[in-house]
Amino acid sequence: MNNDYDMQSCIDACTQCHQTCLESAMNHCLETGGKHVEPEHFRLMMNCAEICQTSANFMLSGSDFCDQVCAVCAEICEACADNCEQVGDMDDCVEACRECARSCREMSALT
Repeated sequence: MNNDYDMQSCIDACTQCHQTCLESAMNHCLETGGKHVEPEHFRLMMNCAEICQTSANFMLSGSDFCDQVCAVCAEICEACADNCEQVGDMDDCVEACRECARSCREMSALT
């Protein structure tokens, strides 16, 4: 297994998830309203976007804490995916979060 390739793949997954969660929250959720803007859901989406960006930044900087940050990122992404699934009509976000969680779990096990 090539760790540099795996790390780049994880950075890409985190970046994609950050973008998807932020765009979904700020556009789809705000415009749809109702359960899409309930505090727990909206806060989780923003937290997910933030931890994904942070996780990518830690990997890009070569931080010794990548494994811990990736592990936390995976947990938050899974929670966000589950929550978005419950809210409904958020397939892109669910998919991006699940992929990021999978990639971050793998990365936290490698480092």
